[in-house]
Amino acid sequence: MTEEPLLTVRDLKKHYPLKAGLLNRQVGAARAVDGISFDIYPGETLGLVGESGCGKSTAATSIMRLEEPTEGEVIFNGGGRAGATRNADGSHPNDITGFNRKELKKFRRHAQMIFQDPASSFNPRMTVGSAVAEMLLVHGMTDKERRRTIVQNLLERVGLSAEDYDRYPHEFSGGQKQRVALARALVLNPDFIVADEPVSALDVSIKAEVLSLMNELQEEFGLAMLFISHDMSTIAKVCDRVAVMYLGEIVEIGETETLFENPQHPYTEALLSAIPTPDPRTRSEGIELKGTVPSPTNPPSGCRFHTRCHRVIQPSSVDIEQEDWRALLNFRDRVQMGAIDLESIRENALGAVDSETTVEASELKTQIRTEFDLPEQLADTDADTTLDEALDVLANDNVEDAVELLTTKFVTPCEETKPQYTEHSTDHRSACLLHEDADASVELVADDD
Repeated sequence: MTEEPLLTVRDLKKHYPLKAGLLNRQVGAARAVDGISFDIYPGETLGLVGESGCGKSTAATSIMRLEEPTEGEVIFNGGGRAGATRNADGSHPNDITGFNRKELKKFRRHAQMIFQDPASSFNPRMTVGSAVAEMLLVHGMTDKERRRTIVQNLLERVGLSAEDYDRYPHEFSGGQKQRVALARALVLNPDFIVADEPVSALDVSIKAEVLSLMNELQEEFGLAMLFISHDMSTIAKVCDRVAVMYLGEIVEIGETETLFENPQHPYTEALLSAIPTPDPRTRSEGIELKGTVPSPTNPPSGCRFHTRCHRVIQPSSVDIEQEDWRALLNFRDRVQMGAIDLESIRENALGAVDSETTVEASELKTQIRTEFDLPEQLADTDADTTLDEALDVLANDNVEDAVELLTTKFVTPCEETKPQYTEHSTDHRSACLLHEDADASVELVADDD
């Protein structure tokens, strides 16, 4: 796209400080959003998708400055601000992170938000008409009758009745409340809307109606939209482009059709595999993400998805089945965290045998392999020898030596190197070492030629 983006987000971060001790000093931070970047163009819908807890909603509230961002730029070129250039000090006059209260109020005249739970976003003591009209009053429209007329017309436009103006929020169903929320977002005729999981609380039929209405209104009003969801099937229906978010970072972004047909990041593959297939004759088995779910307070090194990735890269010194490699890393991580309950494993190894019976080391090792989906014999002899040695010392309750053996031999490049973005096509990129390795192989072949 050659036109100027309506919204440009660059390296946006939102960290929540973790404090402890008598003096309440900061001892760390929860990295809810950790350096995301994207553009949204006029009339475009960008979907932001990911699991619960990945930072989607925090990104939305940071972009709208409902929360103060920790770092980064959010440049808004709507509301008559198009064409501005950077100041001499490198800052941008349209960067909302630097707006004062007056500028922020003007920004919110042109940018609005639809929240996930409409019931909690309305004052139960105000009629819905007053709640919507309040936006006009705040921005200077003092004529009460004019406000009422505008809101009544808008209520009819979103599929409600003008008489609903004087009703209270508790008198509406969930779908109707979300229609009112949509009217409230549109009443100032904004350029940009952030829709944070706007249909996740609705049943299927009502969801379809609200999504269809949103599409109609977007075309009618020429809106740009950031649409946040964890549902890939909803994203496919609504969005022009999709950004996939994992643990505070965007791992893949591209046009919706391209990304759905040709996902380039393993996490995107897993999300797409979870979409139900409507044909009962077709059985689609989703990708099960096995492994440790990391915390934003202590994100993993390298690629943050490597602790769960089904395509995590093996080092050159190891050559085993991919499923076994994933199971081996899961076992290594559990041992390293001290999360191996040997007593419980011994009891499982005993089974129906009398509790006074002693479990042999070989039986305990076999039980450990069974419980952690490790095969009786790894295809790589050296790797199996190392694993067997680690199981021997673990069976003797020597956890420290087991950790050293496992963490020395079994190390994935994915935890050592942070992946950079690889461009797959115009406006389609992902951050995964699998593509960096492929590019490197192509370069080596070219050099040999």
